[in-house]
Amino acid sequence: MDTIQTPSVTATTTVVRGSAPVIEPVSTKQQMKLFIDFPHDLYSNDPLYVPELFIAQRDLLTPGKHPFHEHSQIQLFLAFRDKKIVGRIAAINNRNHNAFNGTNDGFFGFFECIPDVTVSNALFNAAAEWLKKQGLSTIIGPVNFSTNETCGLLIEGFDSAPVVMMTYNRPYYIDLIQAAEMIENVTLIAWQVTAEAVEDKPLRMMQMLENRLAQRNIVIRKVNLKKFDDEVAKIKEVYNKAWDKNFGFVPMTDNEFAYLAKDLKLIMDPDLCIVAERDGQIVGFSLCIPDLNKVLIKIRRGRLLPTGLFKLLLGKGKIKSVRVIALGVLEPVRKLGVEAVFYGRIIKECRRKGINVAEASWILEQNDLMNSAIQAVNGVPYKRYRIYEKAI
Repeated sequence: MDTIQTPSVTATTTVVRGSAPVIEPVSTKQQMKLFIDFPHDLYSNDPLYVPELFIAQRDLLTPGKHPFHEHSQIQLFLAFRDKKIVGRIAAINNRNHNAFNGTNDGFFGFFECIPDVTVSNALFNAAAEWLKKQGLSTIIGPVNFSTNETCGLLIEGFDSAPVVMMTYNRPYYIDLIQAAEMIENVTLIAWQVTAEAVEDKPLRMMQMLENRLAQRNIVIRKVNLKKFDDEVAKIKEVYNKAWDKNFGFVPMTDNEFAYLAKDLKLIMDPDLCIVAERDGQIVGFSLCIPDLNKVLIKIRRGRLLPTGLFKLLLGKGKIKSVRVIALGVLEPVRKLGVEAVFYGRIIKECRRKGINVAEASWILEQNDLMNSAIQAVNGVPYKRYRIYEKAI
């Protein structure tokens, strides 16, 4: 195969209409490598871009490596023009999503493209045609498999790098999506809470609330890493029940949850993974993870070798920012104060560790309960993401 070159873009690049590209389905290891590496060249002049780890992306996208492929199917596509890669997309048939929600939805994800409407439309059309052949009637995205993984197009907050396990794109992607005549499905908010601005009320109320919860046999504690597998199984039950009314939710299988937990265990701080337990059963949990993107942004092209692994190991302990990735409580114990204690514990531990900023993400724009709670501790909505849809 000829050497593939990729044009890079800048933050101020305007959208154009060029000649039609050649769309190729990904079917070889070499094409997979090109698919994964394309964003590194596309964003080569962007100081905010954070490369995904190559081995993690390869395993995620490869049947037999990631448990998503045990129940669902994807097809990757590359767009070429003059022997240059100019775009990529994944068409996703998430069978578990449709079975759980009673829908007939298809998804697109892993979308990256030069600022050219002709290229983006060709990619969207290729994905839509594949989904139609699967018998699906809607294309929704960007969703990188499901809402259990990364999802959403960044539409506000282009002045800072994404935090760990959040998406990133340049502003012109909005024009590409709109040119494809997709409409808004849902908007997601990322909140930022700083050490200087955070409200102390949860700290002042925490002990009182914990005493009150104890009277109901509810104990708040840190996750027990010595019994990690048992803890993961119980937390999975909470996750699949506490989020079941959320937009696009699909329960994670045992293998999917175990795969995610194994990855998170490598970077998680047990002091910031907190559970609520009643009579030996976990009824709520909160998970914060260090913003590993502070290190990944320095790892060239997402390769751990020859120097990336050392950067990762040396830099992980110096991170002073976190992402609140999940906070959920089962229906019977909601509004009893468990959520407030979680917030108090997070604030207390972050202060003790010298962590100066946290992102709570993502929260549905219409989730008034969660948004109000974060606003009450002086959180600021500093990024917004959007998921789009279109009938096919």
